[in-house]
Amino acid sequence: ATAAPSAAAPAGNATAARSAHTHCPQLDKNLTWFGDNRHKLQRMIDERGRCSGHGGPRPVAAFDWDNTVVKNDVTDATLAWALKHDKILRPANWRDTSKWLTPAAARALTRACGTSVPVGKPLHTSRNTACTDEIMEIRAESRTMSGKAAFAGEWNHRRTVPSYAWIPQLFAGQRPAALTSYAEQARAEALAAPIGSTQTVGTHKIAGYVRYYDQQKDLIRTLKAAGFDVYIVSASSEPIAQAWSGGVGLDRKHTIGIRSLTRHGKMTTGIRPCGDVKGTGGDAIPFMDGKRCWINQEIFKKKGAEAWRLQDPAHRIALGGGDANTDVTFVNDATGAHLAINRNQGELMCRAYDDADHRWVAQPMFIAPMPAKSGTYPCSTTAYVNTDGTGGPVRRADGTVVPDQHDRAHL
Repeated sequence: ATAAPSAAAPAGNATAARSAHTHCPQLDKNLTWFGDNRHKLQRMIDERGRCSGHGGPRPVAAFDWDNTVVKNDVTDATLAWALKHDKILRPANWRDTSKWLTPAAARALTRACGTSVPVGKPLHTSRNTACTDEIMEIRAESRTMSGKAAFAGEWNHRRTVPSYAWIPQLFAGQRPAALTSYAEQARAEALAAPIGSTQTVGTHKIAGYVRYYDQQKDLIRTLKAAGFDVYIVSASSEPIAQAWSGGVGLDRKHTIGIRSLTRHGKMTTGIRPCGDVKGTGGDAIPFMDGKRCWINQEIFKKKGAEAWRLQDPAHRIALGGGDANTDVTFVNDATGAHLAINRNQGELMCRAYDDADHRWVAQPMFIAPMPAKSGTYPCSTTAYVNTDGTGGPVRRADGTVVPDQHDRAHL
């Protein structure tokens, strides 16, 4: 990515941007964006795209996946499909699936799922509601059906969350291609299901459909046509994300997700770490600050501890798009535009509404948007997520505290 232009670009840059309108690809004007968001994004494309006539390396755009490029969660859709089709293999010990899984969670899973199925063989989750419910509750709420904590211990809350890492760990013993196949079959069902539909998995009711956002498909298409190198950076298992990224014209090399370590071609419970992190239990997945690390490491080839640091503008993405606090670091790192899909997530929307560099683009979800948040976001007190999981004030780059913000990007 080239260096970010200032909010008030020099006259030469402004002239180049104006002339770029004649030959830079344009976003589809028939697709609805909130307020002047299309104009803001088009301005960034005109300024930063290779179509503008600027030399240098290709600018980079990076997007989160779930609820950023698509409506709803593809990991949930895949897990639901796998449970309905008996695709989870019984582990020898449930505590082996995550170093943070509590004894209470292991006992609950053992009771619910039983021990009659041989180790390494598929559990009968399609008809064992109790087993399915324990897995779904731990995934969604990090607790057992009886309400006991499912994960405990210490982890960096800006680098990982155990319930996210647990999903690829559940598929240990299977080949990555098999998990991609499950995701592809879940994808076909979710795209065919009516908008607004739900499905019941065990006794849990979850979204039954997924849709690509037309506006995001058009944005990615336009960015690629303008010479951007576009990536997906997701906290989903990489084989799952890969099953979906082709729908927006991105290949596997441009899809970054949680990368399971393999043995003899099969996934293990080990997860590849980022930067200088040594632990392989899911300590540094593409989550919050972890997404910055994976972008720096995989796209800009920064190694070790350097991958965790904010880079100079020439080694940062031009556009970052996300919908949640899990995306806030890499979206904030972008030098040209920060696209924030509004799901009422505190730290992300505090930065979006503060708009410190005048390049934030706050956008309601394109399908079934969230209502306006009542009250204000607690930006000055607790909206920032500390490494230990506690809240703190959101600060600008100069250290000043972001004041509390009202929700303004809603329909």
